[in-house]
Amino acid sequence: MNRIYRPYLDHFVVVFVDDILIYSKSLEEHGHHLHLAIQTLREHQLYAKLEKCDFWIQEIQFLGHMVSKEGISVDPTKVEVVTKWEIPKNVFEVHSFLGLAGYYRRFVEKFSRIACPMTRLTREGVNFDWNDKCEEYFQELKRRLTMLITPISGERYTIYYDALRNGLGCVLMLRGRVVAYSSKQLKNHEHNYPTHDLELVAIVFALKLWRHYLYGENFEVFSDHKSLKYIFLSKRSECKANEMDGNP
Repeated sequence: MNRIYRPYLDHFVVVFVDDILIYSKSLEEHGHHLHLAIQTLREHQLYAKLEKCDFWIQEIQFLGHMVSKEGISVDPTKVEVVTKWEIPKNVFEVHSFLGLAGYYRRFVEKFSRIACPMTRLTREGVNFDWNDKCEEYFQELKRRLTMLITPISGERYTIYYDALRNGLGCVLMLRGRVVAYSSKQLKNHEHNYPTHDLELVAIVFALKLWRHYLYGENFEVFSDHKSLKYIFLSKRSECKANEMDGNP
């Protein structure tokens, strides 16, 4: 796809695998661009299903972002869990929100100070009183958790992840800021996995989910599970042994 569209790439065409995005500055120009893009498919005997195509639209979701004439913005579904989080009504719900937010605390500047009024409500002997200060910092923490950065090609990405018995969570970082969050519940058979297998499942989940960001880019994966270190070391030793034996 990149080869056949090479003359038009980054001029009015963006291609990712079998997804083709055609963009233009005017309706007249767009008609010409559409003709060239479709004619290129025809010349190479490639086909697109009409029901999977959208034409003459002002906004589109593409590779996890909303693209429009105003520019590129974050897909609202990425941060929907955070933005729709309701005001906690008891200590249990405060614990639940702080548990989610705390997972990403390393990415939120002055996290402890912002969370302090809510953390105080979780202490023993303190009456639950959701005051104006709690509300202010609750909204501020939600705002900071949804301030995502647009991906940049050629930069080094970082993936942090965690695997728990009730689900997986991961975050994609760039320049110390969040590109995307994601999580998923475990499947029934995954509940029987040992811990190191679950950690590997989380890595595979993150790499598959964000392959459109990571393909061809440099990235690091950070783990808090030490046993994975020895898995990777053993694989590295195995590769070296094969090289010494003359095996590919």
